[in-house]
Amino acid sequence: MVELSDKAHKLHIAAGVLAALLVFAALVAMPLLNQPELNQLETIQQRGSLKMLTLNGASTYYQAARGANGFEYQLGRQFAEHLGVELEVVTVDHFADLYQELLFNGGDFAAAGLSPEDTAVSEGIGFGPAYHTVQPQLLYRKAEGKRPKKLEDLASGVVEVLAGSSHQALIERLAKKTNGLSVHVNREVGVEEMIELVDQGLIDYVVADSHEIALQRRFFPELRVGFDLGDARTLRWAYKSSEPTDPSLSGAMRAFFMAIQEKGRLDQLVHRHFSHVEDFNYSDLQTFSLHVRERLPQYRPMFEKVAEEEGLDWRLLAAIGYQESLWNPKAKSPTGVRGLMMLTQNTAKMMGITDRLDPAQSISGGARYFKRVMKKIPERIQQPDRSWLALASYNVGFGHLEDARRITQRNGGDPDRWIDVKESLPLLSRKKWYEQTKHGYARGWEPVKYVANIRKYYDLLVWLEQRETNADNPFEALPDSDRIILPPSF
Repeated sequence: MVELSDKAHKLHIAAGVLAALLVFAALVAMPLLNQPELNQLETIQQRGSLKMLTLNGASTYYQAARGANGFEYQLGRQFAEHLGVELEVVTVDHFADLYQELLFNGGDFAAAGLSPEDTAVSEGIGFGPAYHTVQPQLLYRKAEGKRPKKLEDLASGVVEVLAGSSHQALIERLAKKTNGLSVHVNREVGVEEMIELVDQGLIDYVVADSHEIALQRRFFPELRVGFDLGDARTLRWAYKSSEPTDPSLSGAMRAFFMAIQEKGRLDQLVHRHFSHVEDFNYSDLQTFSLHVRERLPQYRPMFEKVAEEEGLDWRLLAAIGYQESLWNPKAKSPTGVRGLMMLTQNTAKMMGITDRLDPAQSISGGARYFKRVMKKIPERIQQPDRSWLALASYNVGFGHLEDARRITQRNGGDPDRWIDVKESLPLLSRKKWYEQTKHGYARGWEPVKYVANIRKYYDLLVWLEQRETNADNPFEALPDSDRIILPPSF
């Protein structure tokens, strides 16, 4: 028997331990090697985040004064919640780069007003269900001349389109059939900047989608829509396609959109972002701009002071005041309501107002009365529906609002959602319906218009105020009227 030295003995033991560890590691690794590769959806869920590629813009994603907002962002956030993960937003500088970024830099999906007709679409890209329909339109500046009604009217100018978009393919196809039509494919700036350049007279025409134009055009009273181009198109999310071997992500998208359509959440989201900007009176916008310069400076400190005291957003309070009187402290209606906030005698007495023509008293009375109305709205109703229902009640009366909510429920709608209740309010002027209500006849179309106008004025005031303080970042100046500031007790 050979005796081992201490050193050899130790080496022998170490070799044995190493061999045992290697065997153990192999045994542990074998099940892992046999596990199937995770599919797209499982990868997202294991990671705990859903990566959305998008662009900065009012219709997509932006950081407002009180957090992230934008139609695509809100829709993407709901999808992430549906999957039980967090939403991770990655902004891309140029539209034309979105598809390449999606393919090669790890995004899960892209959301930025996309469609299969985009010229930048690459192989390996799939598209989810349609979630919004828009119309390509030609935008021009009124001061530059009379309205163009057809492509032949554009011979004296240049039509600007976004590189990589479906508009590029559309206008280039039309240009081949139209003599004298000049097209410039813009690779440097986004749609919103192009629209602003039209307002500044630096671009002759721009082709953009109707929802993008509506969101921006309300801020530039000289801009007009000349005519529609081509057919309406549907917006869709893009994803890196692994079908037919891996349909997990596309299947999850289909299930998500089906769920939010059935529950009415998609309609509500579209309504919140676009309904109040689709129909705007531009002579009214010009008047508003004039009064912002000439009247608001005198009353703004009063709105700010009262709003701080009452825990309200001064811009909402000012928007109500503008809708009521155009910020005229001596305004008077045939029915006897008076002052900047157009208070009735009973309301003024209830609020302890001794002089309705005193603007400070009027603003204070209007703010406190609005808070009183707001507190009647059931606490379960979330913002922004709570604000819109309260404004409708402020205009038409709480009893009539409740009648409309009952009709909404009877007709299968949701009485806690403004998008449904606003369809029922006009029924209060029809005998068939108001005879069945507790409070009878009301001019129910008025609160619908009233709320829509206040939302527009509020958006404009937010935009103007934030543009003053954030001139270097135009996206900080975008309005977010679904995030009205109200005190916690509301």
